[in-house]
Amino acid sequence: MEATLKINNTLVKVNISEPIDLSIELSADTKNPLAWYIDKPQIEPVNLDGWVGSTKEGASVNFNTIHFNPHAHGTHTECVGHISKEFYSVNDSLKEFFFLAEVISVTPEIKGEDQIISLQEIKKMLNGKQPKAVVIRTLPNTDLKKSMKYSNTNWPYLSEEAALYLHDLGVKHLLIDLPSVDKEKDDGELLAHKAFWNYPENPRLDATITEFIYVPNKVKDGSYLLDLQVANFKNDASPSRPVLYKFI
Repeated sequence: MEATLKINNTLVKVNISEPIDLSIELSADTKNPLAWYIDKPQIEPVNLDGWVGSTKEGASVNFNTIHFNPHAHGTHTECVGHISKEFYSVNDSLKEFFFLAEVISVTPEIKGEDQIISLQEIKKMLNGKQPKAVVIRTLPNTDLKKSMKYSNTNWPYLSEEAALYLHDLGVKHLLIDLPSVDKEKDDGELLAHKAFWNYPENPRLDATITEFIYVPNKVKDGSYLLDLQVANFKNDASPSRPVLYKFI
């Protein structure tokens, strides 16, 4: 099924019958990916004065309470409120949801014990393009990312220079298949977050970072339409479901 949309005063046609979901399913089992040193999510029936919200326990409905952390448990989108002293909510940062996006695959550069996504690699893969959204797939890319336990692994991260370049290029929405754009243990410097959001000098309140995505290997590098679906939470971050569509 085809759809025609006007994005940034440009008419584009996409195949909406073949969505490419970049989100990772959130579950209460051990397959759920984890980061930031906390345990897996909890999804449990309500137990209220002996009434258990489970049809298996005799209730007429299933009535679960879900306990999770958006930053640690899967695909999430965050705003500058994640690092600012002032409160900003991600549901206020997104007024539009469709963007022209570029998918790029990058190989982190090994420096000592670190793996760094460099400015040179980002420049090379974008090759002069100026999309509103950039989707970063790190190499090597395997299904293990969907269940990886990242705590204490020193995952690859985006250099401050690369994040600043994306800011200067006008990229508003950055998506990456890691728990954070920054180094796992950096003494709270958060250099990539700050550079991309231009914090604290002049914070970009309409810019977002989406982390913990997974880009299947069958998805080729190139241009797509991004539908950035974010749950309406009043919080610095929210679980999200970014979806790509191919252009026709």
